[in-house]
Amino acid sequence: MAEVLVLVEHVEGEVKKVTLELLTLARQLGAPSAVWAGPGYSEAAKAKLAEYGAEKVYVADGEEITGYVVAPKVALLAKLIGEKSPAGVLIAATPEGKEIAGRLAVRTDSGVITDAVGLGEGFVAEQSIFGGAINVRSRVTKGTPIIAVRPNATAPVAAQGAAAEERVEVALSDADKAARIVERVAQEKGARPELTEAAIVVAGGRGVGSAEGFGIIEKLADSLGGAVGASRAATDAGWYPHQFQVGQTGKTVSPQLYIAAGISGAIQHRAGMQTSKTIVVINKDPEAPIFEIADFGVVGDLHKVVPQLIEEIEKRK
Repeated sequence: MAEVLVLVEHVEGEVKKVTLELLTLARQLGAPSAVWAGPGYSEAAKAKLAEYGAEKVYVADGEEITGYVVAPKVALLAKLIGEKSPAGVLIAATPEGKEIAGRLAVRTDSGVITDAVGLGEGFVAEQSIFGGAINVRSRVTKGTPIIAVRPNATAPVAAQGAAAEERVEVALSDADKAARIVERVAQEKGARPELTEAAIVVAGGRGVGSAEGFGIIEKLADSLGGAVGASRAATDAGWYPHQFQVGQTGKTVSPQLYIAAGISGAIQHRAGMQTSKTIVVINKDPEAPIFEIADFGVVGDLHKVVPQLIEEIEKRK
C-alpha cells in the first residue's frame, strides 16, 4: 500500500487536532506517514500520531526548519516525495499550509487542490466554490496529488499504527533561507478552542444588537465548549474583534455544529461556514436567507431563545 504523507501541525510539541483528521483521511487512501517538521518532537507526540494510524513518522526536528518562513518545510516534503514516491500529500488548509501546498506543487511539478472539505478514493476532493454557491469534485491529473484540507472536514477516528520512526536530514538552499523569522510573539489565548479548529462554533450577528449583547453568545459557546464567531456586520460595528469574523473576508470554519444567532446569512457569511456538518439558526426574521442552509431553525428573538437553550444545556450536564 502506497504511503500518504501528512504534514503534522503542532504547537510546542503538541499535535493539533487537524493532524488527527488528516491521518484519519489518509488511512482511507493508503498507509499514513506523518511528517514532523521543527523542534518539539517527543515520545508523547509519537504516541499520539501512532494512536491515529501513522505507520511511519519522518522526523526533521532541527531548529533551522522553523527558523525560516515556509520554504524549509517545502524542501522537506519535496525531498520525501522524491525519495518515497507517495500516493499523495495531505496538508491542513491553514494560511501557512496553503502556501506550503502551492510552493510544493511548483517545486515538484504537481497539481494542487486547496480548501477541500472531503476526500475520496483516488484523491478526489470535494470543494465549495464561488462563495459557496457550487460544490465540485476535483482530482489532480499531474504529479503527486497535494491536497490542503480544511480543519474539521472529518471527525478524527483512532486506529493504532506502528509509527516507525525515521530521521530525515534536509539541506536548505540559499533560496530556502531567503526569509528568516526574527521574532515570535505568543498570542494570548482564553479557555475557548481556536475558531478555525473548533468542533462547535456559536456566532452572533447584527441581531445581537450591541457589544454587550455578545455576552449571551459567549455564554452559549462556553456551555457547549465551543468557539465564538461573528458576522462582518457585527465586527464592523465594533461589537466583537475582527479576528473572530466568519465569512469570505474572514475565517472559514467547518465545525460539526454551527449555531448562527441573529445572522441574516449574506452570501459572504455563508461562504465561510456552510460546509459545517449541522447548522442551527436562530433569527426572528423567517425570511432570512440563512434559513435556506439550516438543518434546524428557530424563528424567534435570540435574547429570549438563547437563555432558554443555555438553561436546557446546563440541566443535561
